[in-house]
Amino acid sequence: MNCAESEVLIHALLDGELDAGHAREVEAHAATCRDCADKLETFRAMQAAMAAAELKEKAPVRLRNRIEGALATPPARAPTRFGTSFAAGRASRRTFLGGFALGTAASAAVAAGIVIAVLGGDDDRRIAGEIVSAHLRSLQGSHLTDVETSDQHTVKPWFNGKLDAAPPVIDLTAQGFTLIGGRLDYVDGEAVAAIVYKRRKHLINLFVGPRLGAASRGKKKAMFQGFNVYHWTQDGLGFWAVSDINADELAEFGRSVADAIGPPADRT
Repeated sequence: MNCAESEVLIHALLDGELDAGHAREVEAHAATCRDCADKLETFRAMQAAMAAAELKEKAPVRLRNRIEGALATPPARAPTRFGTSFAAGRASRRTFLGGFALGTAASAAVAAGIVIAVLGGDDDRRIAGEIVSAHLRSLQGSHLTDVETSDQHTVKPWFNGKLDAAPPVIDLTAQGFTLIGGRLDYVDGEAVAAIVYKRRKHLINLFVGPRLGAASRGKKKAMFQGFNVYHWTQDGLGFWAVSDINADELAEFGRSVADAIGPPADRT
């Protein structure tokens, strides 16, 4: 792992979003690199300082008691989708906090299932997993690009003859996404184009292939293993963008690519 790769993953490490293997690789690199070790130490100190600052406001005890006392008696309800029923009775502090705990559990369940809920079918979920794995491989090794250039007119013809369908290569410098090159990759048993962009210090891999989820419709997004994924279909091709930038920026990237290609009938 080099410094550029470590810098991409260091924030995911601090947020607990890396698996054990990748976490060890980042920490092993930091153990041998003074610059990355200093960054990791600085970010950890900042994280600890924010946690110790008690930035969350707590309601005074009197206000809390007034709210609990003012809660109306809840009516009897049928079992919820989570298998819990609420019997009639005066709302007590235990009931109030229990409801809060139930809501937290429900939120966790929704978060755990976000890929299923947003991406949908088994094929989409499988491809999303392979997309993220391919993205991680490109960050960890020395094979981020086969052709390294910001010139779209060099990257696009490089794919000619290497794939069944040459991918569109778009210059998005004006939108804040810098083209840095492209490479051949393999996803779901298919040779695909991987077009690489940079947003500030964050890398974006855009995977393009004719059978890469091209049968699905509409734009789809998810977070998978700590990375954001954005998928759409256009001109009979499946497009999958993956990065550690935030979901809104990745969606902006995807829309910029799609708009530059043009609005075909299968893009919704």
